[in-house]
Amino acid sequence: MKNILLTSLISLGCLSAHAQSKPNKEDDFYRLVTIPIPENIKMEIGGMSVLPDGRLAASTRRGEVWMIGNPYMKGDGKPSFNRFASGLHEPLGLLYRGKDFLITQRGEVTRLVDTDNDGVADLYESFAKWPLSGNYHQYSYGPVAMPNGEMLVTLNLDWVGRGASQSKWRGWMLKLGEDGSLTPWATGLRSPSGFGSYRGDIFYTENQGDWVGSGRMTHLEKGDFAGNPAGLRWSKEEGSPVKLSPGDIPNTGEPLYDVAQRVKGLKPPTVWFPHTIVGISTSDFKEDVTNGAFGPFAGQMFVGDQGHSIITRVDLEKVNGVWQGTVFPFREGFMSGIIRMAWGLDGSMFVGQTSRGWSATGKEDFGIQRLVWTGKMPFEMKTVRSMPDGFEITFTSPVDKKTAADQDSYKLNSFTYKYHQTYGSPIINTREVPLKGIVVSEDGMKVRLVLDPAVLRKGYVHEIKAEGIKGTDGNPLLHVSGYYTLNEIASGTPVSSSQFTTTVKATADHSNHTMSAEPANSAPSAKRVTEMPASWTNGPDQVITIGTVPGLKFDISEIQVKAGSRVKIIFNNNDDMLHNLVITKPGTANAVGEAGLNLGLKGSEMNYVPKSNDVLFHSNIVEPEKSESIYFVAPKQPGTYQYVCTFPGHYSLMQGKLKVSK
Repeated sequence: MKNILLTSLISLGCLSAHAQSKPNKEDDFYRLVTIPIPENIKMEIGGMSVLPDGRLAASTRRGEVWMIGNPYMKGDGKPSFNRFASGLHEPLGLLYRGKDFLITQRGEVTRLVDTDNDGVADLYESFAKWPLSGNYHQYSYGPVAMPNGEMLVTLNLDWVGRGASQSKWRGWMLKLGEDGSLTPWATGLRSPSGFGSYRGDIFYTENQGDWVGSGRMTHLEKGDFAGNPAGLRWSKEEGSPVKLSPGDIPNTGEPLYDVAQRVKGLKPPTVWFPHTIVGISTSDFKEDVTNGAFGPFAGQMFVGDQGHSIITRVDLEKVNGVWQGTVFPFREGFMSGIIRMAWGLDGSMFVGQTSRGWSATGKEDFGIQRLVWTGKMPFEMKTVRSMPDGFEITFTSPVDKKTAADQDSYKLNSFTYKYHQTYGSPIINTREVPLKGIVVSEDGMKVRLVLDPAVLRKGYVHEIKAEGIKGTDGNPLLHVSGYYTLNEIASGTPVSSSQFTTTVKATADHSNHTMSAEPANSAPSAKRVTEMPASWTNGPDQVITIGTVPGLKFDISEIQVKAGSRVKIIFNNNDDMLHNLVITKPGTANAVGEAGLNLGLKGSEMNYVPKSNDVLFHSNIVEPEKSESIYFVAPKQPGTYQYVCTFPGHYSLMQGKLKVSK
């Protein structure tokens, strides 16, 4: 009877074919295959290299190198694991060169050779060295081979409450010669775990921190300064191609692009990764050189994110000789924090992961997974190109022309970040970007969004949301957003209004309306009281100090207060990343954290604290080495309440219990 009724409804048009189809998921197009790892191996990936015979070499942060046989799990499906080397100091890069491996430890690049061909390295030879300060933050990365045969290494800054270069060349990218020589190439780097070649040019990815408002990717030419002044300590050393000094760098909080117009040598990012919106901790990247084996994005880049356990997709173009482009969401749901990626022989992608010390949204401590294209075409924005009067979007398959021509299908904003010594930055200078017209191509593969040229801002991220667009099958885009960093505006002929598919109706003029999205730190609410109430003449009944420890944890996992008592909490952020402290109703910490994650562009403005009845009290976002005190009256109802950090990506791990007793 149910089948007869369903058939009748369809024939009457009550149920369209579009309504019957299930929404597409990332897994429909890119499948995750987990490589099983023996329980006795802590495979905290630091480096990976695919060998011509099909094996996968993987180095771990615990100082080992493993040879993984049958990583594609063919035949009986079981991979094998053989330890090739051990006793290394947190290696974070691995390069296979045929007869040997080069692996970067904290203080050197080491050459590993299996001289007797028994499957175990017996020669550990120092290839290149640099000094160490002993600071925990002195990570070292590489080597990475360039297409011309050259090699690169990068050296992380120390952390002493701010970025510091306590030993020579910290905060630099260096070229590594075949003779072990090190030649400084560029500085201004803070935490450069991802770097390498794209179409023959050198790029690196950066994480939010001091002088770094948000994650970013930067094209590095010889002598470039990428923004963090700590490495400029060595700019006067012999061989330095960088001419700037620390005193040349202003700490004004202006956008980085604007400062770069005055400070010669300061290099604006190629692409910004909006913090918490498309990741929080950029890592490795790989250009798609699979000739279509990995899907429709040949020639684009895939970028890992350690904190959010995701991969984003980056499409670049060169305008007026300057690289710029778009970052798109691509694939989430990895088991741990992504640190390394490598192309398999079959065009799949090996993804090496670790979370120790850095933590991630992925629930596991480490892992290796393969990302495999299913062969099904995802409906996506494939590219975005700068035009003299806006942007042109190309899709992977034809759009439904009706929805593509509808002005309500799109929403555009632009924004940027502060360039200052402070850790991170709020989103600033947010502006709505109004459309003038829409041009849909005859074949439905392209849409041109026509804007008033006056609203295009150099150095700004331009958010393009296309939530209303449908494909010819009625399905929406798999990912509806792209974030284009505009450094140069393309030349060419603007589109005339006579060519518009749709002339957008006039709306309120937003072209000069700029909204600051800075946190309102000076405006406490009833849920955030930062000064002791005057009525507390005898002070608080209880003072509790809560700090942080590495690994996304509070240093106290449980506190107890009496119902109705007056409480002062001192929240000390001892970590090297941003945190807040939010007290929630029982059992709601995860829901509140998820709501904070979904705040989008409003997140930094709201300190990632959502408007929710489940939020009882909270601090604002607290920078590293800073603190904030909040005052509140404990709930009258006894029970187990929760406290949580709602900075995106932290809430699943960073929680504690607030027990309220009678």
